Amino acid sequence: MAGMGWIAAIIVGALAGWIAEKLMKSDQGILMNIILGILGAVLLNFILIQLFDATLGGWLGQLVVGVIGACILIALGRLLRRKT
Repeated sequence: MAGMGWIAAIIVGALAGWIAEKLMKSDQGILMNIILGILGAVLLNFILIQLFDATLGGWLGQLVVGVIGACILIALGRLLRRKT
């Protein structure tokens, strides 16, 4: 999460993970919400920087990136579970 401290990243990650959990109708715990939110933001920030050489800034921008990234991770997890 570009330019954020650890505490802010955890707060935004938890909120992003929680929103993604509600959007994707999945049932995760608070720790998994934080992990999905943070990893989702890292993943999508990497993709955006590679494709567009830019990403969304600020808390709100990183919240949006985290939600979308967490939704992608939830969808990938569901896809992998279905295949096995």
